Amino acid sequence: MTLANKTTAELQSLLHTKEVSVKEVTEASLARIARVDNDVKAFITVTEQGALARAQQLDSQTTNNRGPLFGMPIGIKDNIVTKDVLTTCASKMLEDFVPVYDATVIEKINAAGMVIVGKLNMDEFAMGSTTERSAFKRTSNPWNLEHVPGGSSGGPAAAVAAGEVPFSLGSDTGGSVRQPAAFCGVVGMKPTYGRVSRAGLVAFASSLDSIGPITRNVEDNALLLAAIAGEDHRDATSSNREVPDFKAALTGNIKGLKIGVPAEYLGEGVSTEVKNAVKEALEMLTSLGAEWEEVTLPHVKYASESYYVISSAEASSNLARYDGIRYGYRPEGVKNLEELYLRSRSEGFGDEVKKRILYGTYALSANHHEDLYVRAQKVRTLIAQDFEELFKKYDVIIGPTSATTAYKMDETVKDAMTLYANDILTVPVNLAGLPAISVPCGFDSGLPIGLQIIGKHFDEAMLYNVAYAFEQATDFLKSAPTIGEGDE
Repeated sequence: MTLANKTTAELQSLLHTKEVSVKEVTEASLARIARVDNDVKAFITVTEQGALARAQQLDSQTTNNRGPLFGMPIGIKDNIVTKDVLTTCASKMLEDFVPVYDATVIEKINAAGMVIVGKLNMDEFAMGSTTERSAFKRTSNPWNLEHVPGGSSGGPAAAVAAGEVPFSLGSDTGGSVRQPAAFCGVVGMKPTYGRVSRAGLVAFASSLDSIGPITRNVEDNALLLAAIAGEDHRDATSSNREVPDFKAALTGNIKGLKIGVPAEYLGEGVSTEVKNAVKEALEMLTSLGAEWEEVTLPHVKYASESYYVISSAEASSNLARYDGIRYGYRPEGVKNLEELYLRSRSEGFGDEVKKRILYGTYALSANHHEDLYVRAQKVRTLIAQDFEELFKKYDVIIGPTSATTAYKMDETVKDAMTLYANDILTVPVNLAGLPAISVPCGFDSGLPIGLQIIGKHFDEAMLYNVAYAFEQATDFLKSAPTIGEGDE
């Protein structure tokens, strides 16, 4: 049996009739990982023994009250703490860190009867967009191993695209679930800030971070978000809003839907192929009964600067706890406290993390707090107000997820306008705390293109239905990387 050619609904049917066991489903996932992950390099840690023990435990349970995710394998981004399982944030700083508790989302995954098969690679402390900044390995895009999977949740997206797991969890601070989902041709949801508890997520920028699901299709994504969402007393920023039945929202009916398409999202820096794919997607949505108009987001041109000031400032504060004393990397042979601080942080952190800490510390300093940090927060408010105005008239806002397809490893984006376009496509959503989903909408030279659908606060149900309608009307769901073909 292979996981790659079975839907979750099909697997649940087989489990319910006992044609297959949870152990067999888990073994299929582990076998796939063993077969292709030497090439993809999506996993930092594979928890084979724990996963098989968990599967055997689940098989002993009765079929009564089994939920829609029962027995399903899942991979977890390595910045979400897991009890008794190595959690590294892809950093030398935490290379030996084994948490003594589970994140809230892990507790909920366990309650849903899922099987965690391992921890997934990422850019160190979630700071990056290619998964080339891991301290341990570089993850490849399953569609073309010479290309990046995106980041920082490159491992979670690549693992799902390669058929190693049907579900994964990532984190999104400025696009880190949606952009790798687009690059890898899968579905990635960044929920409304507060929809999912951040308790147990190793913090990068606390006012921007969100945990989000990555899956092969929209229905599976809706099921996973429903399982992990909800209020949590351990996270004061989590919302007490009732979690709707996201699967029930998947009617596919979008007649009368009003779509706003920001001119800034299809401007200079976005490749012609991406623009064409998005326009074709809009034509498809129009044929399904939706209407779209070009709109403008006047302050998104300042989103990049605002994001980097705020995220770096919060990172500087959050990462101050890694000092070589309480936990984390601690060098040997230090002579005094000053040397301990200096060496633990200079040796434990990678260059990108150190750069953001320095910039964030500078932005928070007495001489620059007002003109950098406070000003960035004011711009953040203006961006949020721009979205609020548009949502008075439009149900969703649509554009590309990324300005280009996945680029080659070691190939940094040198075009300033492309860098600018990539930032304004994703980071405004985090600055405004909005939900957004990326779904496949095309290909360019064999690499996937992502369509981003942005919604009102706590309106994930609307996003799922629009994404589902598009998914069902197109054939992109049938496409998959050829990695591992012939070896099954």
